[in-house]
Order: sequence, then structure tokens, then C-alpha cells
Amino acid sequence: MMEKPALDSREERAWLGEGQSEVQLAASPDTAEPDDADRPAWDSKIQYVLAQVGFSVGLGNVWRFPYLCHQNGGGAFMLLYVFLLLIVGVPLFFMELAAGQSIRQGSIGVWKHISPKLVGIGYSSCVVCFYVALYYNVIIAWSLFYLGNSFQYPLPWEHCPIDVATNDTVKECASSSPTPYFWFRKALNITNSIEESGEFNPIMTGCLLAAWAIVSLAMIKGIKSSARVMYFSSVFPYVVLFIFLIRGMLLDGAIDGVTYMFYPKLEIWGNVQVWRQAATQVFFALGLGYGSVIAYSSYNPIHNNCHRDALMVSCINFMTSVLASLVVFVVLGFRAKTIALHCVAENLGVLNLMSYNGSGQYWWPSFNVTDPSSVTLPEYRQWYKEYGSKLGPQFTDCNLEEEMNKGVEGTGLAFIAFTEVMALFPASPFWSTLFFLMLLNLGMSTMFGTMQGILTPLMDNFKLLGRHRTLLTVFSCVLGFIIGLLFTQRSGNYFVTMFDDYSATLPLVIVVIFETISVSWVYGTDRFLDDIELMLKWRPPVVYKYLWKYVCLLAMVGLLAASFLRMVFKRPTYTAWNQTAASEMTLEYPGWALTMIVMLIVFASLPVPIGYIYSTLKNRNALDVPPQEGPGPQVYRELYTKCNSTDQLDSNSHPAPYEVDGIRPRTSFLPVGNEQYQLLPQQEEEGEEEEEQDTGV
Repeated sequence: MMEKPALDSREERAWLGEGQSEVQLAASPDTAEPDDADRPAWDSKIQYVLAQVGFSVGLGNVWRFPYLCHQNGGGAFMLLYVFLLLIVGVPLFFMELAAGQSIRQGSIGVWKHISPKLVGIGYSSCVVCFYVALYYNVIIAWSLFYLGNSFQYPLPWEHCPIDVATNDTVKECASSSPTPYFWFRKALNITNSIEESGEFNPIMTGCLLAAWAIVSLAMIKGIKSSARVMYFSSVFPYVVLFIFLIRGMLLDGAIDGVTYMFYPKLEIWGNVQVWRQAATQVFFALGLGYGSVIAYSSYNPIHNNCHRDALMVSCINFMTSVLASLVVFVVLGFRAKTIALHCVAENLGVLNLMSYNGSGQYWWPSFNVTDPSSVTLPEYRQWYKEYGSKLGPQFTDCNLEEEMNKGVEGTGLAFIAFTEVMALFPASPFWSTLFFLMLLNLGMSTMFGTMQGILTPLMDNFKLLGRHRTLLTVFSCVLGFIIGLLFTQRSGNYFVTMFDDYSATLPLVIVVIFETISVSWVYGTDRFLDDIELMLKWRPPVVYKYLWKYVCLLAMVGLLAASFLRMVFKRPTYTAWNQTAASEMTLEYPGWALTMIVMLIVFASLPVPIGYIYSTLKNRNALDVPPQEGPGPQVYRELYTKCNSTDQLDSNSHPAPYEVDGIRPRTSFLPVGNEQYQLLPQQEEEGEEEEEQDTGV
């Protein structure tokens, strides 16, 4: 292998920072080596894989991916998603895994190690993780509330309640349906807009406290305690999904739902917004930029095959999304078929009332109007197509596709559509309990990874915090609960929507852009591949070099531009529940809410430029300090020269590194394998040009 040239320009040296390896991601002795001795590690490979899968497979796989497929061409969107996953998602995921495993630090330590000027990337990741943890645990609190209400028969959202004052059905419920009423009025007791804050919801506040208590107890001992919980929280959702799939395939309308899901509409590939949505879903599905992937991989053995892990976790993630989509479309197909048949029954009821006068008319149907169960949906639609338009507005077209087109995502899918379907199942409390247990475990496994993305970098970078792991974990959870009270007021759901839509998207894309620039252009893809070769004992395909340097970077910049322009030209809106109309409506955020959105984005992005400016000023001040007179410690920069494995290093011709004034040249972080790295000292003096020694290789 050809010798890699040293970084010659002063600017390139400055980027890497004083004392950083110019060929290898080697940790300095005063930071990495002591940590390695007592750094926690995974008990087994399966534990690590479950942790990564549990973090990456979250609620978005269940209620976001199916919605995007539903709205954007079904099978055509899946093909587009797989394409972007292969050329953008997997390379970036592999990059984060390799960086964390080689440097064995959290997100702050990894980018600080490459260059002190990049330390802000890690802090931005921590801020975004904290944002996500705040509202994600609220969703877990909602799941706890519904789980507690599932131990009733009939389920409380199965029928509308009776108003005691009027002895009649509650008007708000009668104007909508039982499931939306239970969600918006009983669970959230929601206000009409974000501008009406309302008082705190005591039940949801208690559920949020319980959610944070579970997270605190599960993570109080670091990965040792959370990894044990992962054995259940990561596996249980798959068991439930397969049970729901088998049960759902036996339902009437299931095949209609699956057909609708996979039917490809290739024309959507010409829509830029569809590409933006697919790229965003790839981005969030793998958990890129959070720092959690880096944190988990930093506890791996140095020679773990992180390339295989990247492919395996990405594949599991995609297959989980497909499995969840099958379950969702099977259930939505059954729901749509049920609604359509109910529509047919209502129309036949009107025909039955007209039978005394109109049974001899030419438009009178041939099927039995007195028995709705004997009339199929195609029969009714065929009759309506021929004569329905002539009979007036009292008859409607019971269109199954129209019901399927009413796409539901997010909380609407989980807490309205699914709860409505489960109320129709025999033994509905059992299915409801199973479903919300699955949501709880999906949320918890992702929550553990998110918190790890906060705690690991802080403990690695600040030794005091590292010595008080338990105290830091408890304090973080208490702080999260206190700030999370914002989401338990009556308007809290609107703030959850705001954080979900805007607090993480732009900052995370910015973080990943700078991560890619750091590895590809600052540190260098060739050097990074050399480090991976030392870890894996084989060199990854050279295609990664070009994917990191050009394809991934351009894709992320394009995603950032598309997201920013959409936010600028399309005023941010949210969906509110109007109590009087008993229906949802789209409202624009008020001015103060827009300011809050901007502040969230700016606050999460600021650490990147602040870290760069602070490091630059610090280096400039260090250069301005006049040299001390008399003998003093000399500053050495280490240069690694790569040697072929066939060349034996002769101790007579190549002197060993020496010590001057008690300073010992730093050793390589990664263990030396077949390819040797010879350490050569180099002395730099103020006011003199650098003179590089001949390596003699």
C-alpha cells in the first residue's frame, strides 16, 4: 500500500488540532486510555444489536412510515425509500458506528477528538436529544394512560357517555364519534387552540411522572441496567406485530388494505416533496445525528464488525417498517370496509322507508333492501353508479377507496384509528392491552437510546459527571419531568406537535452535514478507511469514500434546503380540535409560537459555530503567548508513516521513540495489526520553519 502523505499546510494541521493523529483516530493517553480500563461494555453481541435495533425502531416505524406509503404511492414510495436507504442511510449509519467504536467516546468526544473546533457538533446532538426526550416521554405517558384504561369491558372509548344533566348523549361525542371524543376530551381535555393554555391535566401529569420514573430506574446503572430491559422491550413489539398481522389477515377488508398499500404509483417519483419526505424518514428511522448510535457503538470491542452491524440494523429497521405497514393497512382496510358497509346499511334503510311508494320505480334495486347483510359493497356501488345521482342527496356513494384515502398518522393513527378498530374486536380489552404494551415498549427502547445520547457524551467529556453517573441520570430525568409539564397542560398536545415537527428536523440535518464534512473533508476518507481497516482487518469498499464525500453530503444539503424553503414559504400550521364543531381544523401558529420555533432551532444549532469560534480564539491566544526563556518542555507533533506488512522494522536502522524532558511520545490508540505504524517525533520551534525528518521507509 502506498504511503499516505502527511498534512503539509498549516491550515490543515490547525483543523486536526494539536496532538491529533494525522493518520489514525488515536485517543490521547490522558483521556482515552484510563477510560478504556473501566469503560462499560456490552455483555454480548445480541445485547448490543437489540439496543441499536430498539433505538432505531420506534414509534415512527409504526405510525409515520405507513402513512407516507399511504400518501405517496404505496410500493413506489417503498422503492424510493430503499434506494435512499442504500446510498445515504447505510453509509452515514456505518460512519457513526465506526467513529464511535474507534474513538470509544460519546458524540462530544468523537468530534472533539478529530478537531477541537468540531466539538459543537456533539453538544448540538445532546440538545436535540433532550428536545426529543421531552416530548417522546409524553407519548409514553399517553400510552400508559390508555394501557390503564384497557382493563375495562366494554372499553371506555367504545360508546359515547351520557350527559347526566340532560340524560342524553354528550353533544360533542354525538357530533363526532366515541374514539375522537375519548382522545381529545377524556385523555387530553384539549383546548380549542394553542393560545388557550388551560390548567394542568392531573392524570397526564401523573402518567408523565411514571414514565420518567421508569426511564430513570432502567438507566440508573448505565447500559448494564438498560440492556437487561432491552431483552424484553426490543423483542416484545415484534411478537405483538406478528399477532396483529395474523389476526388482521382474518378480517373482512384486509386484502383490500394490503392491495392498496402495495399498488405502485410511479408518477410520484417526479415530486420533489416525496423525495424530501423519503429522505427525512430514512434520516430519522436510523437515528442519525442524535449521538445515540455513536454512544452505543463506543461500548463495543475494538475489532467488532461494525460494517455488518450497519447493514443488519438497517435491514431489520426497514423490514420492521414493512411489517408495521402491513399491520396498519390490514387494520385500516378492515376499518374502511366496516365504515363502507355501515354506509350501505344506512342507505338501504332510506330505501326501505321509500319501499311503500317507490318499489315499482325503474330505479328500484334488484337486491333485498330489508336485509343489508345480504347486499355486497360492489352490488350497491353498481346500483348507485347507475341511478344514485338521480335520487337526490339522501343517498351517498359508499366508496371504500375514499375511506382508505383518509390517511391517518401519528397520534391519530394510534389513539383514534386503532382504538376504534380494537373496539370492534371480540375480547377487545385483550387486544387493546396488547397494542398499548407494544407502543410502550417501542417508546421505551427508543427513549433509552435518546437518553444515552445525552448521558454518555457528558460523562465522557466531564470526569466529575462520569464519577456520579447515578446522580446525573436522576437529575436529567427530574429536569425532563419539570420541563415536560409544558406538555401536560390542556394545550400540551399542540406543543408536542410543534416539537415533533420543528425542534429536531433542521438541527439534526445540520449536525449530520457537519459530521460528514468532518470525516470526509477535515479528517479525510482515506485515513478514516485506514482506521476501519485496522479495526475490521479488512478494508471496506472504496465506494464509501465517494458516498461520504459527495452523495451523502449533497443529499443532506439538499434535504436541508428543501426543509428550510418549505418552512419559509409555507407558514407552519397545526391541527386543532374545536369543541363546538366537534371536529379538527388546521390553524396557523401565532407570532409568539413562531418565535418559539425559531428559538428552538437556533438554540440547537448554535453550539456548532460557538465551538468553532471558541476553539479558534483559544488557539490564537495560545499562539500570542511569548515563548518562555530557559529550558522548558518541547512540543512535539507525531507523524505516523504507514509501512507495508512485509517490511520489518529494524530497531538498528529505526531508533525507537525517545523521551525529552520527561515527555513521552504518544502511542497509537488502535492495536497494530499486519500493517505497522512507525512513530516518529518531530520538534516544532517558534519562529522557525518546520523541518520534517526523513522516515527512512
